[in-house]
Amino acid sequence: MNLSPMRYKTYVWPHNPRTYTIEYQRVMSVRKIPFGRYALQDLGPTRRIMRGEGEFTGPGAYEEFKKLASVFYANGPGMLVHPVWQCASAYFVDLSLRQEPRKDYVAYSFTFWEDFTGHKTGLTAVTQTGSTGGLNQQTAVSATRYHTVVKGESLWSIAVDYGIPLHDLIALNPQIKNPNLIHIGEKVRVQ
Repeated sequence: MNLSPMRYKTYVWPHNPRTYTIEYQRVMSVRKIPFGRYALQDLGPTRRIMRGEGEFTGPGAYEEFKKLASVFYANGPGMLVHPVWQCASAYFVDLSLRQEPRKDYVAYSFTFWEDFTGHKTGLTAVTQTGSTGGLNQQTAVSATRYHTVVKGESLWSIAVDYGIPLHDLIALNPQIKNPNLIHIGEKVRVQ
């Protein structure tokens, strides 16, 4: 199987990292109650943590690592596009060398934390105010709207831009068989 390359912000891996892991966490609270019992409270899921390891090999391997390191130093979250996982807005929180680097070989590891800031849920109704016989009347305008995919976009980023939950956007577009794969120029229904 030939997978598309992993991307983060402006950086595209020349070949995908060797290993990937993803960690889902749920925050739980425990309260002791009398007679040796306890009560659990589910505080909900927390961030996803995405880790991996890889190598850059051949002439220019250390230069390639320096390009990745410059992306690490850029502030703020960015879009992490993984060939298998769901696309996500993420912070690049760790980049480590696993050995002393050479010009022709660099082994590294990385960590990304998923970011939920700026996430919007719900739909915004567009209203039109009209006047009928001196009375003000509001009517909802519900027209089907489409978005044309441009380079670097994912369904997740489109959902955030339009303020709708990702699962709703996927439901509006049954023609998209793989939500992790959309193409430039493709029409995505957003309303």
